[in-house]
Amino acid sequence: MNGSGMATATPLRVLGIETSCDDTSVAVLEGGTRLLSHLIAAQDVHRLYGGVVPELASRAHLELLPPLARRALEEARLEAGALDAIAVTRAPGLVGSLVVGVAFAKAWGLALGKPVLGVNHIEGHLHATALEHGPCEYPAIALVVSGGHTELVRVDGFGLYRWLGSTRDDAAGEAYDKVAKRLGLGFPGGPVLDALAAEGRRDAFDFPRPMIGRPGFDFSFSGLKTAVANAIAQHGDPPYPRALVADLAASFQAAVVDTLVARTLDAIDAENARTLNLGGGVACNRELRARLASECAARGVTLRIPSPRLCADNAAMIALVGTWIVERGDPSDPELDAVAALEESGLPIR
Repeated sequence: MNGSGMATATPLRVLGIETSCDDTSVAVLEGGTRLLSHLIAAQDVHRLYGGVVPELASRAHLELLPPLARRALEEARLEAGALDAIAVTRAPGLVGSLVVGVAFAKAWGLALGKPVLGVNHIEGHLHATALEHGPCEYPAIALVVSGGHTELVRVDGFGLYRWLGSTRDDAAGEAYDKVAKRLGLGFPGGPVLDALAAEGRRDAFDFPRPMIGRPGFDFSFSGLKTAVANAIAQHGDPPYPRALVADLAASFQAAVVDTLVARTLDAIDAENARTLNLGGGVACNRELRARLASECAARGVTLRIPSPRLCADNAAMIALVGTWIVERGDPSDPELDAVAALEESGLPIR
């Protein structure tokens, strides 16, 4: 039995491919539960430019996918013909990066005579915890928070979603990257700001907590980012004293975490949810994880957080959703194409 509620006689072997942004990932999943291999190649070249350069990302995917796919099969001790299907991220993300992954998957599928299944990247994050924690109790709330997305979704099973809220401007991870860049800390900004925040005072600066107390479950981080930029501007150009940077990091992170936690708890209460699934790169943030663990424990809500590799953009979650699509009986789409925008990706956003 798996997350889709269906049983299979023999375990399916699905190759997952993820190229939605700047990480190239390939995985082989057996039976929806056993990862036979899982590879993620980070494109560190983007650190030179302070952010992801779409053209460079696409070229790197072109170079990395063939050897990664071969290596994933070698580690899984499988021949390509032993695969039952290929699952690939088709949306949302950088269109050039998505096109590379989709084209590669379709070419392999055609050569092998295997079905190719398009998977929504966000849907993968909604269920990534199942790879380590198994099926969850519904209704569940999923908080997907990353460099490109901040989403609150009610989940009642595979394919059963109701969008509750999204960011109206910057995603939380995007705000981290922009603040880190303004401080001269490089890219990506999340890990370094999280580490510095542990040294600083969270009340050193009085930054706003956007949207808290307002109706609905949407987020907004653009105003917070601007408030931090204004505070930094009062101290000239980098480099800045480490104590100042730590205080700025701690105060900024406190505002982000307070906002994410407050809106998520509101959604849990409103939907009478029994489970909270966390996903996306910002799910690795230590303060966010600790706060949600405390608040969920106090409410008797089960908190499920993937390990760091499964929080990142990864092919394991794509293979998982692909497995469930096969078991649900959905046909392969020979006209499969890439879709950049979440709103046009087929999930019920509004």
